[in-house]
Amino acid sequence: MNEYAIIIEFDNESQRWYAHNDDIPIILEDDSLDALISRVKLAAPEMLELNNMPHKEIHLVFKMEAEAVIA
Repeated sequence: MNEYAIIIEFDNESQRWYAHNDDIPIILEDDSLDALISRVKLAAPEMLELNNMPHKEIHLVFKMEAEAVIA
């Protein structure tokens, strides 16, 4: 089984969620975190297939990244 870490980030300026992974390759955005995760689950196997990469048994691991400004 191939495992891919999907990085999830929230952009405060645009108020949108972003998901990306360079290995697949994929980058998506959405207003809703739940909608974004659903889109990634659908798009990831398609992108792998289009890039002639194994796509039958994949495991997506979603990792949230956050930034904080501490004064």
